[in-house]
Amino acid sequence: MNNLMTVRISGPLFESATDDIIDEYLDEVSFAVAGQVLSEIQDILNVKIKRPTPYYETQVQIVPLVAEHTSAVNDSGVVYGPWLEGVSERNQQTRFKGYHAFRNGLARAEGEVDRALVRPNALLVQRLGG
Repeated sequence: MNNLMTVRISGPLFESATDDIIDEYLDEVSFAVAGQVLSEIQDILNVKIKRPTPYYETQVQIVPLVAEHTSAVNDSGVVYGPWLEGVSERNQQTRFKGYHAFRNGLARAEGEVDRALVRPNALLVQRLGG
C-alpha cells in the first residue's frame, strides 16, 4: 500500500512575480495612506484659512521618501509653514497659535485608513488571481 500524496502548488502567490506584486502593493498602500492624510490636511486648511492664497496649499504635497515603500506629506519647506502649523517660536509671541492642519489631519486620517486601502487591496487580490 502506497501512502504517498502529491500536492502541486501553483498560481501567482507562489511565483517569482509575487515579490514584484507585493512591492507594487506596498508602494500603493504608502501612497494611498499619504493621499488620505493630504486630503484631510487640505480640508482643514480650506476651512481654517479665511483669505486663502493658493501658494501654500499648492505646496502641501505627497513626497516619496528614500526608504522603500514610504511616503510623506509636507509643505515643501515653505518658510512660514511652521508658523501656520503652530510650531514656530513666533506662535508663542503672538495670538495666532496655528491651524495644526498636519497634526489634526494625521489624526483624522488614522480613522480613515480602511477606506484608503480599499483600492490597493482590491488590486492586490486581482493581481494574485483572487
